[in-house]
Amino acid sequence: MDSGPSRVPRRLRFLRRSTDRPLRRRFRRGVSLLPGLLTIGNMFCGYTCIIYTMRNEYHMAAPFIGFAIVLDMLDGRIARLTGTASEFGGELDSLADVVSFGMAPALLAFSWGLAPLGRLGWAAGFVYVTAAALRLARFNIQSAAGGDKRYFAGLPSPAAAAVLASTVFAYPPGFSDYRAALPALAMVLVPAVLMVSTVRFRSFKTIDLQIRRPYSVLLLFAAGIMLVVTHIQITLVALAYTYLVSAFVGMLIARIRHRGDTAGVDGRAGSPPVQIRDRGIG
Repeated sequence: MDSGPSRVPRRLRFLRRSTDRPLRRRFRRGVSLLPGLLTIGNMFCGYTCIIYTMRNEYHMAAPFIGFAIVLDMLDGRIARLTGTASEFGGELDSLADVVSFGMAPALLAFSWGLAPLGRLGWAAGFVYVTAAALRLARFNIQSAAGGDKRYFAGLPSPAAAAVLASTVFAYPPGFSDYRAALPALAMVLVPAVLMVSTVRFRSFKTIDLQIRRPYSVLLLFAAGIMLVVTHIQITLVALAYTYLVSAFVGMLIARIRHRGDTAGVDGRAGSPPVQIRDRGIG
């Protein structure tokens, strides 16, 4: 008599439907909420930075922009890895970035060094906020249209905010004199102009992590941690301004290579023709 092997799969399917699928749905919902929670944390860091700025506690306000940058890097990557990216998450991320990388750095820079400049100071802060909003709006349009993902068109708003936050964190006392505050004006306006420019900045989203020498990379990472722990202020300022200048260094290197290639082509074109002797066959 047939023992009925078909009944066992039915029972297993019944058990799987009653237990596994609800757990999977709950896990799926929990994972889909994680990028949004990180985005809310990003916005909270920007809000906290504003609160500490109002209290003139700049040494406490500046690090929260750094925390916001880390959360902004994580929410997008986690959304792509888990397959939970959505238009709602993208719009929420842009609004959070306006707070954390637009309003918060502008208010921090104004209270820290632009206030002695009077109307010129708050006008420069408003220019920075406007540039950050325009940069984020253009980024959303370019992301929807596609393009070269290896580069950013214009300075990213988190990198621009890092320039302001690292400078304030390195020198928390700020400026109270009109002449001494003029460098702070350049510190705000230069990143603002670069955000709305078309200068290409390298994107680290497409870097291949499959490196031939992982031990050297781990050693460099350990050295970076050591520098951050021992000389955190100098290290953060160096990283922020190095990325700011990196686009211009890349443009200079590309121009030098282009001139070298052009000179090589011209040299080969102007050289006398080579005489080839017919040696025959055999």
